[in-house]
Amino acid sequence: METDENLIIHDNLTLVAAAGERASMRFLEFFASRIRNRNTRRAYGRAIGAFLAWCEAYGVTSITAVRSLHVAAFIEELTRKRSAPTAKQQLSAIRMLFDWLVVGQVVPVNPAASVRGPSHSVRRGKTPVLDPTEARQLLDAIDVTTPAGLRDRALIGLMIYSFVRVGAALGMKVEDVYVQNRRLWVRLNEKGGKRHEMPCHHNLEGYLHSYLDGCGIAEDCRGPLFRTIGRGTRELTTKPLAQANAYAMIQRRTAAAGIGTKIGNHTFRATGITAYLKNGGTLERAAAMANHASTRTTQLYDRRKDEVTLDEVERILI
Repeated sequence: METDENLIIHDNLTLVAAAGERASMRFLEFFASRIRNRNTRRAYGRAIGAFLAWCEAYGVTSITAVRSLHVAAFIEELTRKRSAPTAKQQLSAIRMLFDWLVVGQVVPVNPAASVRGPSHSVRRGKTPVLDPTEARQLLDAIDVTTPAGLRDRALIGLMIYSFVRVGAALGMKVEDVYVQNRRLWVRLNEKGGKRHEMPCHHNLEGYLHSYLDGCGIAEDCRGPLFRTIGRGTRELTTKPLAQANAYAMIQRRTAAAGIGTKIGNHTFRATGITAYLKNGGTLERAAAMANHASTRTTQLYDRRKDEVTLDEVERILI
């Protein structure tokens, strides 16, 4: 497991250690074996760490002494301080951990099983979206006379035109960009170990060719596709670009392009899906292209109704 995850987990082993060596081993196996996605592991590590720290502060002496009342009180307190989705995610993490401990016969019952999370229903996503003019403005504002510019345009273009999650994009290798039927395709490893392949939009095809050829990495098949820039050299390194660095890059590029919308890594996925649907695409096809298991998830990225709302607001002629 990664260093930051180890710190999150090991800093909160007091209550677990009090239950004995078997409980400690089962607890560590939960993060090492049960959760395979790195981001989920980190999020669940933080959630469980916060819960165990709360329990310790309220006098709980062992993880085997946790009761439904403790879980309910923690979630109630959390709901007053944080958003409903955050509370529901933390409850899910606690529930999954204790399910694992029940199966391992560390605790007899799951104390979180009967605890209800806060009510929360979402029909419209919160992710900020760029309209097509803004997206084009951002792409055109990038200086592509440098390796960093070629890389950044290719990454942003990939997320827009292929509806790719930033994590999947940054996990790609050079060999994941390939030719099939005389067209460039991309191979993605999405959440849950799902492999997903997409043909490239002609604009994206141009961006990727320019990046691979212009930076001389086309032959490094096993190397990371998106790489860091070396300090002092302004050339690509062999190290993969981290998600936090991609976010910082997007903030710089957005500011330089004069775009006022506060956006993040996920904005481009929502921007691409909305543009596709506005131009006659179907929700079912969009779900397949985005590798969503359900069209309900895809609907969260569909922001066409925003324009309808804006038109109606402008009818208030005062």
